[in-house]
Amino acid sequence: MTEEAMLKGCIRNNAAAQQELYSLYSPKMLSVCYRYAKSREDAEDMLQEGFIKVFTQIRQFQNRGALEGWIRKVMVHTCINNLKKNKKFAESVDLIHASGVYIREEAIPSIVQAKQVVECIRTLPLGYRTVLNLYAIEGYSHGEIAVMLDIEESTSRSQYTRARMMLEDLLVKRSLMPAIPGKKAVALP
Repeated sequence: MTEEAMLKGCIRNNAAAQQELYSLYSPKMLSVCYRYAKSREDAEDMLQEGFIKVFTQIRQFQNRGALEGWIRKVMVHTCINNLKKNKKFAESVDLIHASGVYIREEAIPSIVQAKQVVECIRTLPLGYRTVLNLYAIEGYSHGEIAVMLDIEESTSRSQYTRARMMLEDLLVKRSLMPAIPGKKAVALP
């Protein structure tokens, strides 16, 4: 079934088209949900909720971009709404580090395996992990993140900076990237 036929079938609530769309995109979208979730079970719940939204809102897709991108956006918003609804995010925003954080521009070497980086990201505190995912992976601006999470833009920036520093330290400790001369280790909670 072509993507266009699948899309038309989903608009008509055709179960076969919905199953095909789910089968095609659910593995990628599960990995998106997993980056925000506390556990695989939570990620699977977010995935199911996200696909319910995809199927009920599919008429809103306007073919202005890739269907996969639209589905990803629905999934990210579902994950964020789930975190906010369960108040998991609000309790994890560490405002102690909201000012005076040194911003570093070094990039993680491309030789680092993506799976290992994802596992390191998953160990970050929820607030840091959420902002890092939204900014560095999903491409949202700090202004957009602030609106999505009901926080200040400066808090988003500091959360991202702190998350990067902690992630770099984790990668160095796991020998996944070289240590940066003169950089002090960040204490992990």
